[in-house]
Amino acid sequence: MTILCLASYEKGHEFLRQAKRQGCGVLLLTSLSLQGKAEWPMESIDDLFYMPDDDHAWNRADTIKAVSYLARTRVIDRIVALDDFDVELAAALREHLRLPGMGETTVRHFRDKLAMRMTAREKGIDVPDFVHVLNYDALGRFMDGTPAPWVLKPRSLAGAIGIQKIHTADELWPALELLRDMQSFYLLEQFVPGDIFHVDSIVAEKQVAFAIASGYGRPPMEVSHGGGIFTTSILERESDDALRLVAENERVMAALGMVRGVSHTEFIKARADGRIYFLETSARVGGAHIVELVEAAAGLNLWAEWAKVEVAGPDGGYRPPVPNRDYAALLISLARQEHPDTAAYNDAEIVWRLMQDHHAGLIVKSPSAARVRELLLEYERRFTEDFYAYQPPRDKLSH
Repeated sequence: MTILCLASYEKGHEFLRQAKRQGCGVLLLTSLSLQGKAEWPMESIDDLFYMPDDDHAWNRADTIKAVSYLARTRVIDRIVALDDFDVELAAALREHLRLPGMGETTVRHFRDKLAMRMTAREKGIDVPDFVHVLNYDALGRFMDGTPAPWVLKPRSLAGAIGIQKIHTADELWPALELLRDMQSFYLLEQFVPGDIFHVDSIVAEKQVAFAIASGYGRPPMEVSHGGGIFTTSILERESDDALRLVAENERVMAALGMVRGVSHTEFIKARADGRIYFLETSARVGGAHIVELVEAAAGLNLWAEWAKVEVAGPDGGYRPPVPNRDYAALLISLARQEHPDTAAYNDAEIVWRLMQDHHAGLIVKSPSAARVRELLLEYERRFTEDFYAYQPPRDKLSH
C-alpha cells in the first residue's frame, strides 16, 4: 500500500514512521516554504514533493493536477491530510482519483462549523443556537430572540483563529463590514458560559475504537485572545462528566459520518443547567500537544494508531492496544525568555518538556488524578511567575 500524506505545516512525524513500519510506501506532499526548514523523518519517507504555497495555502486546482501527474507513475492507495487545513483538499483528491476514505460532502462535517452544527442539530444533538451570516433579516431575528453575547466564528478555521465575541447588534454590523464579501464564510452563535472539554478518539469503520475525555483549565478562546496559561487534563474516567462526554462523542461521530481515522471534538458543559453542548469536531489529532497528553495517560500515540487504521482500511481488522489508565495534565505558556529553563521543575511525575523558542511547557503523569491536579495547580502559579508572556493572536483567513 502507498499512502500520500498532505502536510502544509510540519506535523505527523509519528504517522509517517508508523506507516513505514506497517510496510507502506510513504509519499509526502508539503509546502515549498518548509523546504530546508522542516525536519521530516526522511528514513520513513520514500519520496518528498513540494507545492508552491502562499503562507502554507495551496492552490486547489494546481494540487489536483500535480497529484494526478504523480499518479501516472505511482499507484496511490490512500490520501491522508496531516493538518486541519489540508482535510478538504485531501477529500477533493480522493474524489478525483476515486480512492477510499471520506469525500468532500462528509469531510465538510469535520471542517465547516456551520455544516457540522446543522447536521448535529438535525440528529438531535444539543448545540448552542446559531445562524449563518448570510441573510440580514435572519441575523436580526436571531439577535432579537437570542440573548447576547454572541460569538462570530469563521466556518473553516482551526482552534480560536478569527473568533470574535460580540456584545450588541451595534457591535456586529461594523464587524461584518470589515469582513466584506467573506461574511458568508462565518456564523453567529450564542455564547454559552461553561466549562470546555475535549474528547480525542480513534474511529475504525464508523466505530469508535478508543476515546478519552479531558477538560481545559480555561477556554482556549480566552487564552488565545486574552492570555493566560493553556492547560488541559484527563478527566477521571468513571466520572459523570467523562462518561457523558464519551457517549456524546459517539453520537457526534455517528451523526457526522466519520469513517476512519482520529478526531478531536470539543464540548461545553453549560454553567446554567449542566447540559453538554457540542461545539466542534475535526478529522485530525488535537493540536497544542494534546497527542502527547493522551499518550502519557493512555500509552498510545494517536498519530501511530491513525496510520494503523488507514492500513487496516475498509477490510477492518484494526484493534487498538489496551490503554493504560494513568492520568496526565498539560500546561503551555508563551515565555518572556527565548529559551526558558524548566530545570527547576523536577518532580518525578514530569514526563515531557516542550522544546520551542519562547514557550514553556510540561506534561505530568500519575496513577492518581488528585496528584495530577495538585501539580497542575502549583505549576500554573509558578509558570505565571517564571515565564508568562502574552502576544495577541495572528488571524489566518481560510481559502
